[in-house]
Amino acid sequence: MDKVLLSLGHGFSARELARRLVPKGWTVIGTTRKPEKFEAFEAEGVKPLLWPCDLRDALKGVTHLLTSAGPDEEGDPIMRVGRQAIVDAAPRLEWVGYLSTTGVYGDHDGGWVDEESPTDPATVRGQRRVMAEREWLDIEGLPVHVFRLAGIYGPGRGPFAKLRKGVAQRVIKKNQIFSRTHVEDIAQVLEASIMHPNPGRIYNVCDDDPAPPQDVIEYAAKLLGMEPPPAVPFEEANMSPMARSFYSDSKRVRNDRIKDELGVVLKYPTYTSALDAMLEAEQE
Repeated sequence: MDKVLLSLGHGFSARELARRLVPKGWTVIGTTRKPEKFEAFEAEGVKPLLWPCDLRDALKGVTHLLTSAGPDEEGDPIMRVGRQAIVDAAPRLEWVGYLSTTGVYGDHDGGWVDEESPTDPATVRGQRRVMAEREWLDIEGLPVHVFRLAGIYGPGRGPFAKLRKGVAQRVIKKNQIFSRTHVEDIAQVLEASIMHPNPGRIYNVCDDDPAPPQDVIEYAAKLLGMEPPPAVPFEEANMSPMARSFYSDSKRVRNDRIKDELGVVLKYPTYTSALDAMLEAEQE
């Protein structure tokens, strides 16, 4: 039977997954609100689909479903327009992936969390994610897998671009720790789950090296041969409300489950190894 993945909100992480699946004979359909993205999708072997669309029609022949769409003030946008279509398709679907965030755990003052830790988000955005996760998990018979992603980076998205543009800040907040994950490791986790489905399971997706954000900026600056930006106290930093909200949570995220259950060996277990490789790839 042919494998067909419908990717709702086909963005940075989903496109990396498609790069792994398309060469293996998968059909990948990716939705976007922007027709100007069609050409790029097609160049990657992905069939573009303009959103919004009739989800019932879009799901015909689909065996696997991935949703990257974040909730808004009205809840999960996919559920809002297509819940019944998903309910009806549930018996035909082999795997469903919901991309969430480690922000659902809230603040742990730099302490460790795993998938069994209670969800206690400190932000409205995190609270919406908890509700969205539950909406997907509560559909009877739907083979949902939830992936709680740490801070995502990869080619074109990370500290190098900010440093080169002169907008990077070395923000200092006492006991602030972030976990992060490279987009290629997200993709390999998703593929491993597709190969070994376990409906209802939740997975943290992050590397082995949670660290203060200023350490990452300092290391990236060193690699570029630049002076790191001056230290700025959190209270004085020039940040958008969205960026500032990320600093309301401080925690270290465990990733044992993706290794023990899915057999994942991280390509980039530390931010230093990832940044080294990203810069080397740029220079090739």
